[in-house]
Amino acid sequence: MSGLFAALSSAVAWLASVIDPLCGPIGIFRLFGSGTLLACDNAGWGDEISYGFMITATLAIATLPVGLVFGFFIALAKQSEERSLRLASNIYTTIFRGLPELLTLFIVYYGLQILVQQFLASFGYDGPVEINAFVAGMIALGVVFSAYCSEVLLSAFKAIPRGQYEAGDALGFHRGKTMRLIILPQLVRIALPGLGNLWMALLKDTALVSVIGLPDILRQTGVAARVSKQAFEFFAVACLLFLILAMLSSIVFSALERWTKRSEAGR
Repeated sequence: MSGLFAALSSAVAWLASVIDPLCGPIGIFRLFGSGTLLACDNAGWGDEISYGFMITATLAIATLPVGLVFGFFIALAKQSEERSLRLASNIYTTIFRGLPELLTLFIVYYGLQILVQQFLASFGYDGPVEINAFVAGMIALGVVFSAYCSEVLLSAFKAIPRGQYEAGDALGFHRGKTMRLIILPQLVRIALPGLGNLWMALLKDTALVSVIGLPDILRQTGVAARVSKQAFEFFAVACLLFLILAMLSSIVFSALERWTKRSEAGR
């Protein structure tokens, strides 16, 4: 089994090196950064910044489905006829929309370590416990994203006429099929602009994970700036990389919005 995991890890590392847009075979730093501080391999800081870029993008992409799924169910709970569900979901969104994202990150990162350590101590384990920084960052950003996402989805739910549900009932659909075939396509179309804004905020919030030691763009460029004494140059690179992610995201969301509008016109 360990051999299988090692093989998978090697395959993933090889694939990442091939598709790396900065230090891959046709990466920007490799093609244009030779002889500069952004050179790849041991000649510059290109490899470190490229790794941070991949961590930032991966963290944001991994957090997105977590936040969307939790936000969807929280939005459903806010509309529930069960008072306790509505109360719990409102408390959840109030807490995680009210707390600063950095404080939430600290609570998750250090709080989880304490909880896991106390749990293991009940079984007689007294050794140190350390939570993976990537997982902690994904959980912390995911709960914050889900809190805001639930409000966007709730507004989208309220924008869908009640008659759409009744149409599903008239066709003999059970509530799950009505949700999948009738409600969700409209929900995506209505909520997409708001979700696009939340995604942009999520991209920026990934910079917070640098404070718990995760080597993202900001941490890697910060280390390079301190060592090389070229702070302006490296932080300018960090700005450029975040702007590239934002522009690519805008292109993707614009394409999704056009696609949803075409499907609406087709119906």
